[in-house]
Amino acid sequence: MKSSYLHIPRWVATLAVVVALIGGGIIAIGLRNWSGQKVFGAPTLALTMARNTEPISLGNFSNGFAAVLKPVLPAVVNIHTSKVVKQSRQSMMPFFNDPMFRQFFGDQPGFGDQPRAEREHSLGSGVIVTSDGTILTNNHVIDGATDIKVDLSDKREFEAKLVGTDAKTDIAVLKIDATNLPTLAIGDSSRLHVGDVIFAIGEPYGLGGTATMGIVSATGRGDLGIENYEDFIQTDAAINPGNSGGAMVDLHGDLIGINTAILAENGGGNQGIGFAIPINMAKAVMEQIVAHGKVVRGYLGLYPQDVTPTLAKQFGLNQPGGALVGEVSPDTPASKAGLKRGDVILALNGQQVTSANDLRLRVSEMAPGTNVKLEISRDGKTQDVSLALGELPEKEEASNSNESSSGGLQGVDVQELTPDIADQLNLKPGTHGVVVTSIDPASAAASSDLQRGDVIQEVNHRPVNNISEYKQAVASIGNQAALLLVNRDGVTHYVVVESH
Repeated sequence: MKSSYLHIPRWVATLAVVVALIGGGIIAIGLRNWSGQKVFGAPTLALTMARNTEPISLGNFSNGFAAVLKPVLPAVVNIHTSKVVKQSRQSMMPFFNDPMFRQFFGDQPGFGDQPRAEREHSLGSGVIVTSDGTILTNNHVIDGATDIKVDLSDKREFEAKLVGTDAKTDIAVLKIDATNLPTLAIGDSSRLHVGDVIFAIGEPYGLGGTATMGIVSATGRGDLGIENYEDFIQTDAAINPGNSGGAMVDLHGDLIGINTAILAENGGGNQGIGFAIPINMAKAVMEQIVAHGKVVRGYLGLYPQDVTPTLAKQFGLNQPGGALVGEVSPDTPASKAGLKRGDVILALNGQQVTSANDLRLRVSEMAPGTNVKLEISRDGKTQDVSLALGELPEKEEASNSNESSSGGLQGVDVQELTPDIADQLNLKPGTHGVVVTSIDPASAAASSDLQRGDVIQEVNHRPVNNISEYKQAVASIGNQAALLLVNRDGVTHYVVVESH
């Protein structure tokens, strides 16, 4: 084997070493300064992650599930809060408003409507996720509280500091001044399947650590109207008042959800339908709260709605699915990229979009500035649209005689949209259309999503600015189904009214 050597003068080597040292110092300073910058979603918590997520045979639990629950129970805490609310004396004692009382006694001093401060108490649960006192719970457990106390299973009580909240997912993060606390390992909620055995652990009615057992009844539950962003795990495990913020764990004893809500009739208790926030969502929200003090979400700037079979037919799609664009807000990533009302978003970054909720969730989990590619259907043809996500803002933003419709819209009474009516309906200045004043219960429209107070702005993609244009548009469709663009509370969406 031959070898060769490169002869370098000593002064050159010395110079190279000096340059390397100076360059290294500059890089080190740069790294030190860069390390202080906030990185979207960067983990800042010493969480214990689940190591084994493989299924467990139920045959391993011949004597029950004590081995699973014993180490879990100490990591679930009781949270009790208080806040000062002001109530009028008249609201507390309504008989002071009775005309008979005032006739005989008049307006007596002390019996007026002067507000009176009352302290209101509430109970909930929480989960310790770091040994130095980070606690995960629901926002509604501590919302508005002036005092937050945490009781541990060993009877110790701590004053809790509120690190931050996210009302859109109902997550809150607390911190107590303690060390060496029991914690739960963070599982992977994406691996859950319907039928998996789970346990719900919390402090129902302030009774202390309580465990109930059930199965995963469903995953990906959304559009329930509970939170802005919903991807709930549904379970039949008993969840009762006071369980909110508690733990949902799997057979490994790993945290896979935060118990949040129940479906109750007439204000009752558990009905066998409870909901938990998946830990994957809760963990991402928690890490942003700790790192940034708030949750920063991606933003398209449009209002999506589900594509029903009827809407799919109207928009030339072979099957339901995707997210129909009901409105595009001006000066947003969606509007700048050329997205239009009536577009159907079929895929996001190559993955199919199944619903409006699916689109909202996936976009919300991305960082502002992220480049995304949408596959859309427009006028029956597919095309790709690329854009960079923005940051979700704090707050998203006629003659007087009625005219009765004919054809497929028979039984729908409308009138001109005057500025006064538009103001009463909280519509933006310049909104056009006709306002629905009544709907015949026997009409086809009664079984659609059309409501009194809706403003019809388009009929089968034909703009409507007044009664005359509305009547012409309705006449042109005869007895066929009508695709309406409806403005409700300032947000537009599509409604299909089938013909009889």
